[in-house]
Amino acid sequence: QVQLVESGGGSVQAGGSLRLSCVASGDTGSRNLMGWFRQAPGKEREVVAVMGRYTRRTYYSDSVKGRFTISQDNAKNTVYLQMNSLIPEDTAMYYCAAGRYGGTWPPLRSDFGYWGQGTQVTVSS
Repeated sequence: QVQLVESGGGSVQAGGSLRLSCVASGDTGSRNLMGWFRQAPGKEREVVAVMGRYTRRTYYSDSVKGRFTISQDNAKNTVYLQMNSLIPEDTAMYYCAAGRYGGTWPPLRSDFGYWGQGTQVTVSS
């Protein structure tokens, strides 16, 4: 089993920045895929950014390209999401996920078998 705990969410004004953290514990060695997803009220959960833990290959949704950066510190079993130039449309619950790469790029949601509880990000104008 893998446990994921997100932190770093909060309320900021448009143009501000936040850095989300996700600490993983448990059987993480075989989980070669980490990702961030978000879900706003009334919308489907969508991918924000993903990273191969060992290849360092990344993928970003078009809506966050150039503003968000996913990174990791494997020694700490931690993945980060640096969010800059935040806009109200970024308001959502953000979830950390871990999984195993299934062979397609970008990865499929079904590749992610473990999810955190989420951390709320609210951006006001």
